[in-house]
Amino acid sequence: MKLEIAILLLLLLSVPANGQDGGGAVPSALAGGTSTEDVAGENDAVPVDTGMVYLLNIVDRDGERLPEVEIKEVVIVATPRTGKKGSDGFEAWYAEQTRMIYNIKKVYPYSQIIKERMSLVNDTLVKLRTDRERRAYIKEFEKSIFAEFEGDVRKMTITQGEILLKLIDRETKNTSYEIIKEYRGGFTAAFWQGVARIFGTNLKATYDPFGEDAVMEIIIRDIEGGWL
Repeated sequence: MKLEIAILLLLLLSVPANGQDGGGAVPSALAGGTSTEDVAGENDAVPVDTGMVYLLNIVDRDGERLPEVEIKEVVIVATPRTGKKGSDGFEAWYAEQTRMIYNIKKVYPYSQIIKERMSLVNDTLVKLRTDRERRAYIKEFEKSIFAEFEGDVRKMTITQGEILLKLIDRETKNTSYEIIKEYRGGFTAAFWQGVARIFGTNLKATYDPFGEDAVMEIIIRDIEGGWL
């Protein structure tokens, strides 16, 4: 991808933030194994013929105790209009969704790295006594980030970079602009926002799992659940 956007994403990898836990996590389903979560009691295990044991919730239904298991939510999304009819329209839509899945799977691991590194940096900064020590630590941390990820980030496309910026907001509850502004200052944030806008990207873009990013959220949940 363009050098400027690559540098921007590396910058985001290296700046500390609030380290908040990411949203949109999917509860694990009780399928294909044994789980001890949400179990009502020791005697609530229900044996099955396969020799495996499934631990189910026990709920009261009109005075009767019944076993219950939570199943994965099924989301139905209408096929968007592509301007083409018949099989051509479906093929165009399918190709678009396939590209989106590929791009999300490409950058999703980096969003998790960013969240983890932010938490690590914040924990370390709290232990340092002076601003001088904190600046020195961040400087060395940035060097290590550039050495580790520069090659990978340079290979990202503009589209993948845009998706990563969305995922940063999803995982940290902060837009990329807010993160840079808080830890690098308003001038630096405004500068990189200007660079991003030149290439058609917006650092202030927010993640909307119930609106324009609904399909992306479904894909991410499937990735997190191990279905993709």
